[in-house]
Amino acid sequence: MEEFDRKKHWEQIYQTKQLSEVSWYQPTPDTSLKFFEQFNIPKEAKIIDVGGGDSLLVDHLLERGYENITVLDISESALARAKLRLGERASLVKWIIADAATFKPTGQYDFWHDRAAFHFLTQEDEIGDYINTVQQSITPSGILVIGTFSEQGPKKCSGIEIKQYSETSMTERLKDFFEKIECITVEHKTPFDTIQQFVFCSFRRPV
Repeated sequence: MEEFDRKKHWEQIYQTKQLSEVSWYQPTPDTSLKFFEQFNIPKEAKIIDVGGGDSLLVDHLLERGYENITVLDISESALARAKLRLGERASLVKWIIADAATFKPTGQYDFWHDRAAFHFLTQEDEIGDYINTVQQSITPSGILVIGTFSEQGPKKCSGIEIKQYSETSMTERLKDFFEKIECITVEHKTPFDTIQQFVFCSFRRPV
């Protein structure tokens, strides 16, 4: 049996589907933006959007005056599309092509945002490595926001198995390194008029 090539899979997705043809499309990522408002994230804060692809979060953050944004995705095609859309503003963003499972930052971030990258990690070693990387890469008192499919959400996305989470299971995963702030359940309406349930949890790294 041929080993699954995660990068090849996502390159294929982004080379064949337009922005509004994928289930995770959001013209305005309201849930994510509300976390920035809730925690009053400074405009100069170091922000990373893990698995950001060509989502529009970066556009909204730039419009709000954020100055230090990094977008990471496994797909070079996804980031190329985002850069093309942003035009000259793309130079204001740092772009990283990497697999979230093996990414090793060279610095620390004040705000780590992950909407739906984490739930694609289904192997225990990958999950553990990711969490270790996150706890080493967030500044003391920094914020971590993770959104995943809930236990009432889909079991697959883009043909790939995912790992569902609840507030309890997410908190259990991260309790050794982070203090939970809150978890919320969100109903995401896809471009195909279907509903996907997510759980978003916010955490703070203790000082």
